[in-house]
Amino acid sequence: MNTCIKTDVKFSSIVSIAVAKTAVVLITLFMAMFVANIGAVYAADSSDSEKERILTGIEQRYAGKEFSASYEQTSILKALEVNETASGRVFFRHPGKMRWEYSEPEVHQIITDGINLWIYKPDEKQVTKGSAAQFFKEGAGGAFLSDISTVRKNYNITINSSDTSIIEMNLIPKKKNQDISSITMTVAKNNYDIKKVVTFNGYGDATELLFSNINFTDLDDSLFEFSIPDGVDIIYMD
Repeated sequence: MNTCIKTDVKFSSIVSIAVAKTAVVLITLFMAMFVANIGAVYAADSSDSEKERILTGIEQRYAGKEFSASYEQTSILKALEVNETASGRVFFRHPGKMRWEYSEPEVHQIITDGINLWIYKPDEKQVTKGSAAQFFKEGAGGAFLSDISTVRKNYNITINSSDTSIIEMNLIPKKKNQDISSITMTVAKNNYDIKKVVTFNGYGDATELLFSNINFTDLDDSLFEFSIPDGVDIIYMD
């Protein structure tokens, strides 16, 4: 009789220990999952907070302001295996007004008042006239810099990297199109100046714009107006 009791006690003890061990394992696993989930939520919140801080900084720097900058442009035409370079100075005014003055490799100007577009090549005595919205659609050619609010509106944004001096962002259009598949933007961390914009299209081509000598100042209205000179050919864009 005593032997049976001892056996039952031993068996009961073994079961209790096994159950306790299982409970400890489950609790440990649960706590690990809980901590991991909390960490993931915190990381997501932290990431969203960082992105919001950066976007707000850029908007406060550029929104509704006039500025000019020197630029160096590199265009990579993948299908033709051609790299083209150009440089000059650009002027921006909100909303949608721009003046690109190319000095290299040939002198020409791209001017828009936000509605009309003129491309003037003085050496060729030629002006191409068209719609600014069509030419700069979806922010092509760095056009979003003339209305920085369109960044949030038109793109899904991720922060690729952020070191001590620069922030690299990736912009994917919310509305897919062949003209812009993505944009990479590099921003100075100390003052949120946009230092580089690289635009990629659906054909694998890329246009890189490096900005320097950025100057926030009032600009003259005449910079964004254009009177077609006498004796030049006029080409109308479709």
